[in-house]
Amino acid sequence: MSQNTPPQQSNLPHLPRLREFVQQFTRLIDTGADEARLLHEGGALLAALVAHDDWLPTELSQPHPEHYQQYLLYADARENFSVVSFVWGPGQATPIHNHTVWGLIGMLRGQERSQAYAQDAAGHWRPTGEAHELHPGQIDAVSPRIGDVHRVSNVLADQVSISIHVYGANIGAVKRSVFLEDGTEKPFVSGYSNRSLPNLWDRSAEVRASLQG
Repeated sequence: MSQNTPPQQSNLPHLPRLREFVQQFTRLIDTGADEARLLHEGGALLAALVAHDDWLPTELSQPHPEHYQQYLLYADARENFSVVSFVWGPGQATPIHNHTVWGLIGMLRGQERSQAYAQDAAGHWRPTGEAHELHPGQIDAVSPRIGDVHRVSNVLADQVSISIHVYGANIGAVKRSVFLEDGTEKPFVSGYSNRSLPNLWDRSAEVRASLQG
């Protein structure tokens, strides 16, 4: 299977990869790790998750013809972190925007480009540094501490791209902003594109197998 070819199964047998990631990330959060450690160690956990493109449910990997989709995969009950899949149709892009919390991005499928922005003396938003591209398995990070404003786009004009994001909040309910290059700021709350979550907690098959053993 090529890196850009989505799995054909609708009921993926490897969904436990996501459950294991959630469990590991929860343990990391519970240690009280500071942001730098969360991004470093959490980034390694996310890299291990996106190293395999065989677990994301088909219904949470569907593009929209007009705009990108943000599907919630998991939200911690205390809203300490959330995991989402971003699905980009061919050539789709975000406006310039912020996050207000730390975030990790792991490329699962396809290719995306991120361009950081900063305000100049006149208050206008300008690209800063060179845009960088993420390929499957690669990780990026954002936060108000290290850089929080960027624009993201699907590099591919004829294919869907998917990235998996982890944020230090229930990101769909966070008050954020989009920015025009002239400095205009518009508040927004992203919400989510799905109404149901993947069932991470049905471990009945493995428990039954242990009984037979």
